[in-house]
Amino acid sequence: MNYTPKDGFPYYFDLAKGNDLNTLFSSSVNEALLNSISEEKSMNRYAPKKWSIKQIVGHITDHERIKMFRAFQLSRSENVQLWGYDQNLLVANSRFEELTMRQLVNDFSRVRQSSISFVDTLSESQLKIKGWAGQYEITLNDFLISIIGHEIHHVNIIKDKYL
Repeated sequence: MNYTPKDGFPYYFDLAKGNDLNTLFSSSVNEALLNSISEEKSMNRYAPKKWSIKQIVGHITDHERIKMFRAFQLSRSENVQLWGYDQNLLVANSRFEELTMRQLVNDFSRVRQSSISFVDTLSESQLKIKGWAGQYEITLNDFLISIIGHEIHHVNIIKDKYL
């Protein structure tokens, strides 16, 4: 089935499935790409009312922070509802445009290191714990994979529409 970003979890999962968690979370390819974007280019928007690259990087980081907290909750209790959030509100109330691209990528990198630290503590039985992402019952392992899928989605947009 072909999912779209509006489908949420299954779309993001499909973008990253087939790789183990350690490979997904330790890959530095996207961080290297983000580090290669100039400060001037980072302010670009491909259309009016679309996010700048800086805002996209901040959003990817915010998303990982939020989803890793929810993954932590799921790792401690079955049947957790992994609710969504208002991404536009979070970006609108951020300081992403005031920060340098380097600051945003460094923040992304630090959040990723924290995520790796958490993922490294999980047991096989914890990775099998199930919760709900909208209408989809999913394992913690699949939920974690979808976090990287979300990143891949946005990096693909940067490549296709900004660079």
